Amino acid sequence: METMNDTTNTQSAQENKAEEAPASMAQRGEGRSRRPSSDAFRAFMGSGWGPRIQTEMKRSGAADYLPERAKVAGEPFKGERLVIPAGTYKVRSNDCDYRFRAYSAFAHLSSLGGEREPDSVLVLEPREDGPHEPVLYFRPRASRSSQEFYSDATYGEFWVGARPSLEEVSAETGLRCEHIDTLRDALSKDAGLINVRIVRGVDANVEAMVNEVRTQAGLKAGDDAREADEKLEERLSEIRLRKDPFEIAELQRAVDVTYQGFTDILKALPRAVGHHRGERVIEGAFGAVAREEGNGLGYDTIAASGNHANTLHWIDNDGPVNEGDLVLVDAGVEVDSLYTADITRTLPVNGKFTEVQARVYQAVLDACEAALARANEPGTRFKDVHDAAMQVIATRLREWGLLPVTVEESLSAEGQQHRRWMPHGTSHHLGLDVHDCAQARREMYQEALLEPGMAFTIEPGLYFRADDELIPEEFRGIGVRIEDDVIVNEDGSVTRISENIPRTIEDVEAWIAAAQQS
Repeated sequence: METMNDTTNTQSAQENKAEEAPASMAQRGEGRSRRPSSDAFRAFMGSGWGPRIQTEMKRSGAADYLPERAKVAGEPFKGERLVIPAGTYKVRSNDCDYRFRAYSAFAHLSSLGGEREPDSVLVLEPREDGPHEPVLYFRPRASRSSQEFYSDATYGEFWVGARPSLEEVSAETGLRCEHIDTLRDALSKDAGLINVRIVRGVDANVEAMVNEVRTQAGLKAGDDAREADEKLEERLSEIRLRKDPFEIAELQRAVDVTYQGFTDILKALPRAVGHHRGERVIEGAFGAVAREEGNGLGYDTIAASGNHANTLHWIDNDGPVNEGDLVLVDAGVEVDSLYTADITRTLPVNGKFTEVQARVYQAVLDACEAALARANEPGTRFKDVHDAAMQVIATRLREWGLLPVTVEESLSAEGQQHRRWMPHGTSHHLGLDVHDCAQARREMYQEALLEPGMAFTIEPGLYFRADDELIPEEFRGIGVRIEDDVIVNEDGSVTRISENIPRTIEDVEAWIAAAQQS
């Protein structure tokens, strides 16, 4: 029989052994600080707090549209439970994460933008007598007497600020809200009778939970359920092809803020010329506006001066900006609702186009106008917009003696020689993603008729690389792209919502002069 001393000695030995045991890799990162754990500290930490300041939760501008979005999303999946995760934090380095940005389909169906509610899940619950009911599962704020309040660097209020309550988010979105800890039980309910689909690749933990529930219920899981799950992802992409009035207003707001960002770029051009990384001066000028007036960048800014403009996705932005160069800037502000603009302007660094630069620029501008004109013709399909732009590009290249075949031969499927100098598409859909609706079927995208509510870009270009020996030397090193954002109106007409951002040669030169004089 152990005596009291024996028990004490045993406990001490166990504690010493535990202290000597090597920490796991996951635990070692916590060794950089000493966290108090005494009962006295916990009691003291949880006491003496006054009432929280009450903030009125404004109803989201998108809230009135959410029931219809959920209805349309769920129409092909009657009687099935649909799981759309928000996603989680992604590691940048060690224990530092990137800023959170929700999965776009989740944002579309929940209206939660900004950096809101990582690890949340939206579930479209099937109903016998109507469309699916959207239910939002997230982690509400914890009590200030909880250990989470002060010790959890991911969720703790002391670390990241107070999260909203279930009631507050419900008031904001109009959705039924539940604690994330109840998600597994909700997914398991009637699981043997109700099929469950999930958007894959967004949240590994939620995906594993869904597969466990499906396996236990005898449903297809893992790779066996891939085709069914991907049909859900496809549907959530396709329902965003046509924007509702709230979305169109947010896209316009994103374009308006993007215009501010470009104006600040023009003001920064003289400083960019004198900096060894002038392209980053341009990038930084735009990024400041994006963060101050919106949620941030819709995508990494391309600030490509001189020959760098001929690298389509030049985002290193580490080169100089020289007098006499053109600088191609492809940039867009993502507003707090997560809708983004996508604008490209090609700017003469010293404020004036040379004759050759203007010739190339005008050809691209003419292609833009031809594409918009085609979009405004009845019966136009999405792919036709590109074809109209390519007609102009091929014609100009032939006129300049660069095209080795006729325009007709180049435009044929067997030719396409003009694409050497214009290798990308002319248009893509725009919205919550800069390349929105990318999982849509071809017949719903390229082959589709233009319909009211569609939002897309028009962005032809010409790219004459410095090492291209098939072109005269005067063209080499010039890259031009002009990109605008357009909306299909209710009457079928198509308008540029970026019309206020100068684009003609005369207007661009005047814009630069005015910005640098202000």
